[in-house]
Amino acid sequence: MRRRGLAPLLAVSVTATLAPVLATSTASAAPADTVEAAAPTSAASSSATASAMDWYVKQKPKWQRCQDDLPAEYQCATIKVPLDYRVPGGKRIDMAISRIKSATPDQRHGVLLSNPGGPGGPGLDMPLHMKDALPGSTRQKYDLIGFDPRGVGRSTPVTCNLEPEEENWLRPYQEATFDKDVAWARDVAAKCRQKSGDTLKHITTRNTARDMDLLRAILGEKKISYLGYSYGTYLGAVYTQLFPQRADRFVLDSAVDPARAWRGMIQWWAEGAEPAFDRWTEWAAARSEKYGLGDTPKKVDRTFWDLVQQADETPIEMDGQTYTGDDIRSMMRGAVFSVQDGTELVVELKKAAAGEPASAKKLPAPAGTARLAADSDTPADNGTASFWTVVCNDNSAAWSRDPESYRRDAIEDKNRYPLFGDFASSIKPCAFWDKSAEPATVVNNKVGSLVVQNQWDSQTPLPSGQALHADLKGSKMLTVLGGEGHGVYPSGNACTDGTVAGYLTTGKLPAKDLTCQATADSNADAGEDRKQDVPSGSPLPQRSPDRF
Repeated sequence: MRRRGLAPLLAVSVTATLAPVLATSTASAAPADTVEAAAPTSAASSSATASAMDWYVKQKPKWQRCQDDLPAEYQCATIKVPLDYRVPGGKRIDMAISRIKSATPDQRHGVLLSNPGGPGGPGLDMPLHMKDALPGSTRQKYDLIGFDPRGVGRSTPVTCNLEPEEENWLRPYQEATFDKDVAWARDVAAKCRQKSGDTLKHITTRNTARDMDLLRAILGEKKISYLGYSYGTYLGAVYTQLFPQRADRFVLDSAVDPARAWRGMIQWWAEGAEPAFDRWTEWAAARSEKYGLGDTPKKVDRTFWDLVQQADETPIEMDGQTYTGDDIRSMMRGAVFSVQDGTELVVELKKAAAGEPASAKKLPAPAGTARLAADSDTPADNGTASFWTVVCNDNSAAWSRDPESYRRDAIEDKNRYPLFGDFASSIKPCAFWDKSAEPATVVNNKVGSLVVQNQWDSQTPLPSGQALHADLKGSKMLTVLGGEGHGVYPSGNACTDGTVAGYLTTGKLPAKDLTCQATADSNADAGEDRKQDVPSGSPLPQRSPDRF
């Protein structure tokens, strides 16, 4: 890999380069030219911190072929990062990294990091997916860099030693089972604390952003470019806040609202489902002759809720599986973001309820049942364990410590958002988590970036993307009107793909916010991806339907 001079890099590695190492007590990092104000007060402690961080920056990754059955150009290595950036001389943990170098060094612009989402999603193989996704003119500009975030996959993984049933976390509110749900949440938090110990509190988005900047320094780069999906948009936004002078070309696809991380983002799944459900009833009513669900939106609505009531009384059986009313509400939350998927779901359930032949293959999984696949060397519960460590550690203040407040919220939100309100608002392990080591990051900067959003995204609704756009004062927003699915780029839509690729290639943002119109083909691809739990169009290896 082409490196810039190391001596000038080391001169700034402890101040501007790794500023948040010394600024862990503030919600947002100080500007690069004032970070010394946040440094240790004594000269001795400053010198010790500088020396410890210089050791990390001087690392030389030992690149080697990742796997014999994968392309030789896809290389992997492991570097060390501080567990606690406030004490860089303390415990070190692994960060697994990967790359595919640019094949045209004379046209190379820099490095492009990427994150597939999560929290808890491994990203080591992202360069392979990005190589296939990026057009040649963009691909040749970058060394493609992947990494497993701290706590994830091959980067010193965390575990809570959870059983599969303990990972089922989106639980509907029922008075008879609420005490059991409280006990489950308390037990998960206790098991995580017991199993991962002191490591647990340091698995945060802020620290992952610091790891990214340390990686930047090790690679000898002045800046990084970045493509992040879903949770990856929050990680990218936090990076721009902590390291505004180190952010180059940032694409944030299917965006998280930083002010709602993380309880509010989970609750937004319920809020966003209601307008999507209304849209679905209108679509299905207009096609009543084909689907037979009702010739008005009100009748379609009634068809659905009658099925829920029937399943509450006697679960509906299909292909050896039984579906309760709660299962149906849960499945419908994701399905209605595609009018076609929502219709197929209800049609099949209606057949099964009437004793007619029906196929469960057209049904999505109920909420909370998916388990992210783990590498053979990774704890089986790593996806869930790393999810909770980040969701709870990033902003413990967002989570009430009173279990009864979750009961009240679940009851209230089930009335306000009947499809999914109680799932989203009921008790979670964060109610029993330890206090965050740092305050939540307030994102408010002028770093240039491109926020990309589908209108009918099931995981990060359109208002979430608009909120991040407002926080990033230097950003432009690309909205795909009629766009379905979670993850936009690439979608095969010339308007959206051309805008993103153009920015990554030239560094020039659109002069103003843009809208593109979804195409039938791009939405059809989104539907196929949803059935495989893969964000629409995007080059991601996989995604649990109940992650960001």
